[in-house]
Amino acid sequence: MRLRALLETDALGLRLLGGEDELDRTVRGVMTTDLRDPSRYLSGGELVLTGLAWRRDAADSEPFVRILASAGVAGLAAGEAELGAIPDDLVQACSRHRLPLFAVHESVAFATITEHVVRQVSGERAGDLAAVVDRHRRLMTSGPAGGGPEVVLDLLGTDLDLRAWVLSPTGRRVAGAGAPLPPGTAAALAGEHLAASRAGRRGPHRAQVAGTTYSLFPIRNTGRGAAPAVRDVRETVLSEWLLAVEADAGDWPAARLDLLQGVTQLIAVERDRRDAARTVRRRLAQEVLELVQTGAAPAEVAARLRVAAPVLLPGLGTAPHWQVVVARVEWGGDGAVEAGPVAQALLEEVLVDPATTGADSADRIAVAYSGDEAIALVPLPAVPAVPAAGTAADGDGDPAADGAADGPEAPAAAGDGTADAGPGLHAERLLAAVRAPLSAGLGDDGRLTLGVSAAVNSAEGLRGALEEARHARRVAAARPGRVCAAGHHELASHVLLLPFVPDDVRRAFTARLLDPLRDYDRRHRAELIPTLEAFLDCDGSWTRCASRLHLHVNTLRYRVGRIEQLTGRDLSRLEDKLDFFLALRMS
Repeated sequence: MRLRALLETDALGLRLLGGEDELDRTVRGVMTTDLRDPSRYLSGGELVLTGLAWRRDAADSEPFVRILASAGVAGLAAGEAELGAIPDDLVQACSRHRLPLFAVHESVAFATITEHVVRQVSGERAGDLAAVVDRHRRLMTSGPAGGGPEVVLDLLGTDLDLRAWVLSPTGRRVAGAGAPLPPGTAAALAGEHLAASRAGRRGPHRAQVAGTTYSLFPIRNTGRGAAPAVRDVRETVLSEWLLAVEADAGDWPAARLDLLQGVTQLIAVERDRRDAARTVRRRLAQEVLELVQTGAAPAEVAARLRVAAPVLLPGLGTAPHWQVVVARVEWGGDGAVEAGPVAQALLEEVLVDPATTGADSADRIAVAYSGDEAIALVPLPAVPAVPAAGTAADGDGDPAADGAADGPEAPAAAGDGTADAGPGLHAERLLAAVRAPLSAGLGDDGRLTLGVSAAVNSAEGLRGALEEARHARRVAAARPGRVCAAGHHELASHVLLLPFVPDDVRRAFTARLLDPLRDYDRRHRAELIPTLEAFLDCDGSWTRCASRLHLHVNTLRYRVGRIEQLTGRDLSRLEDKLDFFLALRMS
């Protein structure tokens, strides 16, 4: 189809701002983006839709338009929803590069334009996508009348004899028609896709697993609901879906490739719908997290938990037990990637049982983020405890008497991943099925660490669970590997107790021991705190500590003497060593 035909379609709400002499250009597809440099995803002939989130000032328009013109796109359509009138600098840049520019009225969704273009282009080109596009409205719905992505994938199978699956970044099956992929195959395909995306290779990516060739098409969430102005592939690579097709797309004609690109655009609509559905759960988690971190009264936290329970566990009726999971994604390099949202999206995926399918299988997961940390609030329905062998279950003993109250505690106590550990989250189990693909996505410069708390059954215990999960994540961070996790059972006894020490006691204890050293360090740059940490880590060995700090032993003795003088403590005494050790851990 031609640009002129789009302009003449009133329902699309397009208004021409420049490029009238270029309206006979042929439109071969459509792409929605707010990337500052979308060149890797352009093949030429596209109508590019943008919400202008990439534009920070007038100087950004020229390089953006130059990239589009160099890629041979047919035209640019800018939405008026964000900035109102289209900026003059964008109009002028398009004029210089002879790129037709349209304004999209704020009442018109980009999905409406996408659907229209895909329908028209497919009809003119080959007709084999027509049935898919006719089901677009059904893709947007759920339940028996809709079917979501399965409708599209079923049509690919019946009309084009193509077996295809939508996979999450960990290889979990989101949708598929016919027989499911073996879990090992799905995980391998996800890893191939993540590695190719990290390397900046343009899709579709070719992969061969167990003697079968697959083509992997990225499903990118770059519409209006996506994070604006993505500057680095690491910001999105760990949250994108992919379409895996059992075929070698390297032999396909251009029309067939365009068809599959159109299918990914339709599935991206489902992804947008799923992300919108998560908004409520994320908000609930954020509210509870803020209350817990600011020291709100337990009654206030309990009230928020009562609101969250029916949203996360419909029909439960009573507040469940809760577990807290903390995750952190760290990248090497210049640190330009905002790690919190990345960790949030990744934790939402990791917490989904890999055996479940569907876009809504994460509807029990509420994840917030604070700084570089993602924090999940996971409800556990109270279940009766299973009595151990030889334990009476008639109500006379604790296991039977406590019943539902003790049930969710079992997994935390037996969090070693054994088969009989009981219900709930176990640190190592969470990562067992996803370690390989995530390692590929993290590449050589990324790392995921995760900590899991014990289950708690009250608002009073939630703050301790949060601290416990954070301590467990630090244990995981001390281990080698790209993807590591630790559970609360791996924490030393003193670490397990620290979260339950009242804040005022913690502050007073650490201030009495450490404030004199911090003040001295600020005035003299003496590094007494690092020296104290190293001395305790070396179990009081003068030789090993001096070697670690690259100091002469006499210099080390002088610093330790200064620590003892400022605090009135004796580092040759076990009691004083223990006090310093605990103060450092609580600070």
